[in-house]
Amino acid sequence: MLVDVQQRTLTGRVGAARKRYVGQVVYLFAFDLAYELAEQPISTLLGQPVVPFRIGADKRIPQAHLFYEPLMVRLPGVERVGPQGPVQIARVIKILPVGSISITVAVPFQTEHIEDLVIFHDLQFDSGSLQAEVRELAEQVRRELRPYCIRPVAQLPEEEAYTVFCIEAPLTDPEGLPLSAEAWLQAHRRQVAALLTQELDIHQLSQQEAEESTSRYLSYYKSDLVVVDWDAALIVDEPADVEEVLYVMELGNLELAELEAYDRLLDAALERSYRDLADRSLRSRAHVLQQVKELRIDMARLNDALSNITKLFGDWHLARIHQLIATRFHLADWHRTVNEKLKTLDDLYQLLCHERDSRWMLTLEATIVLLFIIDLVILVVGLKG
Repeated sequence: MLVDVQQRTLTGRVGAARKRYVGQVVYLFAFDLAYELAEQPISTLLGQPVVPFRIGADKRIPQAHLFYEPLMVRLPGVERVGPQGPVQIARVIKILPVGSISITVAVPFQTEHIEDLVIFHDLQFDSGSLQAEVRELAEQVRRELRPYCIRPVAQLPEEEAYTVFCIEAPLTDPEGLPLSAEAWLQAHRRQVAALLTQELDIHQLSQQEAEESTSRYLSYYKSDLVVVDWDAALIVDEPADVEEVLYVMELGNLELAELEAYDRLLDAALERSYRDLADRSLRSRAHVLQQVKELRIDMARLNDALSNITKLFGDWHLARIHQLIATRFHLADWHRTVNEKLKTLDDLYQLLCHERDSRWMLTLEATIVLLFIIDLVILVVGLKG
């Protein structure tokens, strides 16, 4: 568990006094590696066993809830020197059949003031940046998974990154008395907004921006809280309950990465189709028709697969969190854009089919007329003979 590594690190600091805010910063990185992954068992990755990922949601879940369980690899913890000194970081890799992976990195922290966590954005270690380290790790995964990839990418694309600040509940006041998470948010709204928007000077933020950045939040118990923004989120919860919320956010981040990949693929396909259609040769038209037909089927199938992976409906807590993330990530707009381009491909396919059918009908009509003329010629020649 990511939380286990954090707890061992924090409790192992000799003479370190516990500060007001204790938790971990979890970095979510989504990469698109291929068109899809072949249905072959993957037993090991980077020398570690591959196992199914499972969570036990416990906040008023449906009796027959469906959580997609991707394959998962927990890498050994590594020590790095971060903004608060040496830390033991945890790394987890999840593999999805739609040809993508998600790399999760957890870095523990202790701080007295919530705004001090802003330095964890774009995290730098003494050995380099976290982003560069994760990209190198993703490249290793891409090379090892290449035999399982169907139509792999030529090079590793830009990652979709998301930062989640996880604070252990319950929150307390300076005297150590427990606080309601919602009351704490109201009292620290500007600090939380500065944290989520990566603003070092909280006084520079307008009241409107502070309210907008923290306007989408959910709470189930008095002690827990989830605040979601475009580039980062804040979770206040018991360590044992954080992982299920993180997984929902991870699915949203993966969905955004895949929709962006589909959008790029459809843009390239449409541009190529329009260019090929400028060629008036019959062979070119037939080639375009075949390409469009295959792409329509592939995109529809992958779109369905992505929807099944991220299927969370209802009014239960995790489904509401997913809806909150989908709103912040504008996933509905991305789905609409992809569907509109699929419809354009469908219209293009229908146009090409109609043109092909018209051409064949014209050819058949010309053949019938030609046969009729030949028949008349033979009849006239026979009468003269």
